[in-house]
This record gives sequence, structure tokens and C-alpha cells, in this order.
Amino acid sequence: MTAEQLISFARGAPSLDIVDVDGLKAAAVRAFEADPAGVTAYGTAVGYPPLREWIARKHGVEAGQVLVTNGSLQADAFLFDHLVKPGDAVVVERPTYDRTLLNLQQQGGQVHAVTIQPDGIDTAELRKLLESGVRPKLAHIIPNYQNPAGVTLSLSKRHELLDLAAEYGFIIFEDDPYADIRFRGEPLPSMLSLDTRGLVVHASSFTKTVCPGVRVGYLVGQPDLIAAIVKRATNLYISPGMVAEAIVHQFCVSGDIDRSIAAVSAALRDRSQALAEALRRHIPQARFTEPDGGYFLWIELPSDVHVDDLAPAAAERGVAVVKGSDFVLDGGQHALRLAYSAVGADRIEEGVRRLAAAMDAVRR
Repeated sequence: MTAEQLISFARGAPSLDIVDVDGLKAAAVRAFEADPAGVTAYGTAVGYPPLREWIARKHGVEAGQVLVTNGSLQADAFLFDHLVKPGDAVVVERPTYDRTLLNLQQQGGQVHAVTIQPDGIDTAELRKLLESGVRPKLAHIIPNYQNPAGVTLSLSKRHELLDLAAEYGFIIFEDDPYADIRFRGEPLPSMLSLDTRGLVVHASSFTKTVCPGVRVGYLVGQPDLIAAIVKRATNLYISPGMVAEAIVHQFCVSGDIDRSIAAVSAALRDRSQALAEALRRHIPQARFTEPDGGYFLWIELPSDVHVDDLAPAAAERGVAVVKGSDFVLDGGQHALRLAYSAVGADRIEEGVRRLAAAMDAVRR
């Protein structure tokens, strides 16, 4: 199967046609012309200072509350390393990002998964868990177009989570790399912006709004927490990549990022709609919530379709998918995460047609 023949719903990354390569090339030239000393130096563990300040302004915080990292996954890892010790309780959504599960388990955290609903985490289920005596160090929440479920946390639940965190003494880790990629409805305020009690640590990334290759993410939190993590970052790598961060800074201050977000959002809107329509035509038994933005759509399949059988059968037919079981501690045997970000709208229907054929072949 050649790369041209394969249709991949597996990777949450934009296709090259919606990456602003020319804008990034121009930003790179400007970065080296504007600040050759800063771009080529070791720099500081807090990240490229002008980008740090731009991020601080974006979120309405002080620069001392921002740490710029090599991708948001490294921001996650720094936070987990700082807060979570072996045996500590942590709350995650069910399903959740597979690398979050892996990282928390590697830290020795006691993971409690709370069900996702169409409007986000089931706060009633979370309250019952807390009332049972569980005292988590943190709750990991992906509020916008959740990976992998594609759902968005409602405004009322954002407030409820903040109240629960205050009542039971845990940190909300707002993992929010998709927020700007909205193509339906009105944007909701981040929990960071709603927080008046120092309960939220916020992470995001330029992976989805610029391109994955820049590997630039960041963490926003209380100054003492950020300062403690900066010490760890200094010892680990001295500093993150100044070249990539300076390019991202120029891309942002020029306004290119706004044009990039608009282009990516428009393309993903079309792809999301094409995927939903194709599923209704070819796999009408599939249950799903259409996302308001982001990269992913999560489908629940009939009980006689097992994804351990379906994934290889789909691969044989030239379509790549990710099993739902990768995103939960247990279960997920009848679910798939479909990433529409890298598949042109003209190829999505053929991909779903192949997936439907694979389903017919493996039904038990």
C-alpha cells in the first residue's frame, strides 16, 4: 500500500496543504534579522522571552506565570513530575489522550477515569468520586474538542469544576491545545480566565495553529509553581529551542497566526462535516457527537464489531484508524478515534467506505 493509496484517520496533524509554509519561511527570515543573538544563543529555560511575553498578553497574565516548552506534552510531563508522586490520586476523562494515561501511570499515579458526556466530563460522577473520599492532586481536563472524544466542556461545567476544585483542594490541569480551532458556535472562556483562586494550570501549543514541526508549547500557572518547574527545566535541557520559538513569535506578532487559524478552521470544518455525512451514509449504526472544532471525531460501533479485529482489517483495505481501547484504562473495544485533520474532504468518503467494508468483514 503506497502513501498515496493509504487514507489515514490515525494522526492528529494537519495536512501540508493547510500549513502556511510561506508564512513560516518569512517568519524565520525576520527572526534571524530581528534578533540574531537571541535566536542563536542558549537562551533561558523559561523560553524565548518575546514569545513568553506574547503568550502572557494573550492570556492576561504576568510573564512570570508562563513557561515555554518543547511542545505541550513536555509541559504536561513537567507538571506531572512536579505534582504527582507514586500513589497520588489523579482524575482523567474517560476516554482521554493516550499519552496522558501513559505519563500518569509512569509517574505512579492512581488514575481515576470519569465518564465523558456530550457536554464534557460528568461532574456528578466526579462529585460522587470525591464524596467517596478520593482526594486527587489534579484533574486533567481537555475542555475544547476533546482528544479523543471531540466534545466541548460546557460553561456551566467549567464553573462547577472550579467549585469542586476549591471545595476538595485539587488542581485543574486545563490541557487546551485545540481551543483556537473552532469552526462552529461561539468560543467559551477558558477555566484559566474564570479562575480567581489559583486553581488552574493551563497548557497549550502552537502545534495545531502553526504546525507540529515547530514543537512549541507552554504552561501557564501560579508564579511559584512555574518557578519550581523552571528549575527542573534548567537542569534538564538548559533551554528549549530558541530558533523555533523565535520563528513562532514572528509568526504571531505579524498576524500570520490569525490567518493560519482561519484557514485551518475552515478546512477542518469541511472535513468534519464530510466525515459526519459519510458515516451517516455508510455506517449508520455509528454513534457520535459532532465536534465544534479540533481534529477528532469519536465513534461508538455496534457490540458485534471489535476494534482489535477491525483495525487490522481496515489497514488491509488501506485505511488507518486508532482503537478506542488506547484511550481508556479498560474497555473501548467497540470505539474508534477518527482524525479528519490530515485527510482532504475529497478522500474522506472513500476512507469511510473502506472502513464500512472492514466492519462487514469482521462482525462476530
